[in-house]
Amino acid sequence: MTDLTEDVPLPNGRLTLRLIPGPADANGSGDISGGWVLNKMDMAAEDTARMTAEGRVTMVACEQTAFLSPVKSGKAICIYTKIKEIGRSSVQIQVEVWSQNTFYDEITKVCESTFTYVAIDENGRIRRVPRG
Repeated sequence: MTDLTEDVPLPNGRLTLRLIPGPADANGSGDISGGWVLNKMDMAAEDTARMTAEGRVTMVACEQTAFLSPVKSGKAICIYTKIKEIGRSSVQIQVEVWSQNTFYDEITKVCESTFTYVAIDENGRIRRVPRG
């Protein structure tokens, strides 16, 4: 007998942010706004970049954002982050967003993107990312 769970994709990375959007976050069709989702992706990715850079960072790029399915109000949004690359002064973070039915364990991939952050000092000047 074949195990069907092997064909089900799973989130990639660390669960960085989980929240449940409400009706105020939805557009006229009852779906959660893509801008709202991007804002939360930025928050999660920045948290990962800040920990990696050991300090202040600023986003310089958001690449290859692909929305795969809509999110209805009331479903949990789970945002996973994974370090893709660390440069001299930059950090690239792969971000995946999954929606989860709050009554069941069913999850659906909603969106993915790559965010790039640059480490900056207290004066806003570019600095090196420490190599731990």
